[in-house]
Amino acid sequence: MIEAKILEGIDMPVSLADVATANASRYLQQLCKHWSHKFQVEFDAHTGKIPFSEEARLILTANGDILSLRLDATTERLQTLEQVVEDHLKRFAFREELHIDWRPAA
Repeated sequence: MIEAKILEGIDMPVSLADVATANASRYLQQLCKHWSHKFQVEFDAHTGKIPFSEEARLILTANGDILSLRLDATTERLQTLEQVVEDHLKRFAFREELHIDWRPAA
């Protein structure tokens, strides 16, 4: 399992989303492969980590029919990155209608 590094010294908000899909592992791997051309991505069939920058990262977990997303980013970038991740995921999942509801971590 890939360990999520704590972004040192930066207090950032976190957004979470659980996406119901029979293709959770497939979409996780597609997103990770897509962004591996720009970022130091780590992934396997069940977990992935995309470090967008020193101040932003996406952690993905495929567990059966659920793709869980955890987005850590600065307040200024959080909403934009939520939309970027959502747009990419929906593009890969064009054969089905995904419902992605971001929520703040408790």
